Amino acid sequence: MKNNLIKIYKFLLCGLPVALFFSYYPVISLGTNSTMNFELSIVLIWLVIFDVVAFIMMAQQKKLSLVFSKWQWLLFPIFITASAFWSLNFMRGILTSAIVWLIYIAVFAFFSLKDFVSDKKFKRIFWRVFFVSSLIVCVWCFLQCVLDLLDLPRECSLLCPGCVYEMFGFTHPNGFAIEPQFMGNLLLAPVIISGWLIMENNCNNTFRGRVPRSRLHGAQALLLGSSLRNSLKILLPIAFFIFTATLFLTLSRGAIYAAIIALVLMTVMRIVQTKKWRAMLIWPVVILSFIFTLNMQGLMSEVSNTDETYMSGVSKVLNQLSLGIIKIEKGNDNNAEDGGEKKSDEGKSKNTNKAVFDGYVEESTSTRMRLTKDAINVWKSDFMTMVFGVGLGGAGQALYDNGLSPAPKEIVQNEYASLLLEVGLVGVALFVLTIILIIKLIIRSKNKALYAALLVAYGITLIFFSGVPNALQIYLLPGLFFAIDE
Repeated sequence: MKNNLIKIYKFLLCGLPVALFFSYYPVISLGTNSTMNFELSIVLIWLVIFDVVAFIMMAQQKKLSLVFSKWQWLLFPIFITASAFWSLNFMRGILTSAIVWLIYIAVFAFFSLKDFVSDKKFKRIFWRVFFVSSLIVCVWCFLQCVLDLLDLPRECSLLCPGCVYEMFGFTHPNGFAIEPQFMGNLLLAPVIISGWLIMENNCNNTFRGRVPRSRLHGAQALLLGSSLRNSLKILLPIAFFIFTATLFLTLSRGAIYAAIIALVLMTVMRIVQTKKWRAMLIWPVVILSFIFTLNMQGLMSEVSNTDETYMSGVSKVLNQLSLGIIKIEKGNDNNAEDGGEKKSDEGKSKNTNKAVFDGYVEESTSTRMRLTKDAINVWKSDFMTMVFGVGLGGAGQALYDNGLSPAPKEIVQNEYASLLLEVGLVGVALFVLTIILIIKLIIRSKNKALYAALLVAYGITLIFFSGVPNALQIYLLPGLFFAIDE
C-alpha cells in the first residue's frame, strides 16, 4: 500500500503541469447565484486529490508536526480565513480560504516529501511532461487560430468571445483557459525555464563536456540524455521560440510585460554572476519570435473574413502592446485609385465585415485602473475597513454596495488592491511577511536568478487580475520547481 501511494504521489506531481493548462475547459458548472459562479476545473480536482494523498503520506512519515515549526507561514492563511467570517460575501470567502489552505498543504507536501522525488528518473519524467505538455498546448493555440479563420464555431475552437478574429481582424488564442491573459500567464513558466536553460548551457560551456554548475538536474537530464545531447543547441532555442511566439500570439499585455521584465532581470543577474555576456543569446530568439508572431497576425488579418489588411493587423498589435503609443498609418485601403489593395477584388467572394476594434482598446486598461482606484477609495472609507478589510471574498459586494460596479460578481482585477480591500492592513502586512520568507528561500538557492525571475513575473501579472482559483500555477509551480531543484 505504501509503495502504491508513493507511485500515485509521483504520478500526480507529473500530472500537475498538464492539469494546470486545463484551468477552465472542460468547465464543470455547479450553479450560480447573484455574487459568484460555482465551477470546478481539472486543476482544482487535481489539487483536492493531491492533498488527500499527500496528507496521508505526511501522516505516515510523521511530517505533520513540522507544520507548527513553520508557524510564520501560517499567519497569513489563518488571518484571511478568519476574515471570511466578517466578509460581505461569506460563501465566497469560505470557499476561497479553502482553496488557499489546499495550496498551502500542497506546497508543504512538495518540501516535506521531496526525498521521494529526488531520483533522476523522476526528474527526467517530470521535466519531459512539463515541456512536452507545454509544447502541445502551444500547438493547440496555433490550431485555434486556424479553426477560427475557417469560421468553425467557438464550441469547436474553445475560443472566448473576445478572442475571435472579428475583434481585431486576427485571432488571439486562449488555449484551454478562460481568457488569453490566463493562457499567457500559464506560458510564463515554460518561457522562463527554457530561457534559463539556454543561459545555463551557454554560460557553463556544457557543450564542451564540462559539468554545468546549475543544480536543475532534472531539467538538464531532460535535454542532456545520450540521444539528445548533440541536439541541445537546437532543441532548447526551438522550444523557447515556440513558447515566446505563443505568448506574443495571446496578445496578453500583462503576461508579455511580465515575461520581458523577468527575462531582463534573469539576464542581468546571470551576467553579473558569471561575468559572461552569453546570457544575451536568448534575446535574438525573443526578437525573432516577436517578428514571426507579428507577421502571422498580419497575415491572419489579411485572410480573415474582415476588411482588415496585413498592415492594419500589424498596426493594431503594435498599438495594443504599446498602450496606444505606437501608431502606424494604415493608409486608405478602400481607395482603388491610390493603388491600395481591396479585399473585395474580383474573384473574392468573402464578406468585408469591419473588425470591432480599430487599435488600442483603452477601455480594458481604464476599467482596471478605475476598479483599482474604486477599491482603494472603499478601503479608505472607514478605519475598521482600513485595518481589517471587508473580509475575504467581499470586494465585489463592497464595490456594488457603494454603487461602483453593476453586479456583486465584479472583481477588482488587481490582486493587490483586492487584497487591501478584503483583508486590510493586517492582511497585507502578513502577505508581505510571506513574500519576505519566499525571498529568503530564493537568496539561499543557487539558482537565484531563476526564482527571482519567476517571483517578479508572477508578481507583475497579479496587477492585471485577481482571484486565487483563476491562476493556481502562480502559487504551485514555483514551490514545486524549488522543491525538486533543491
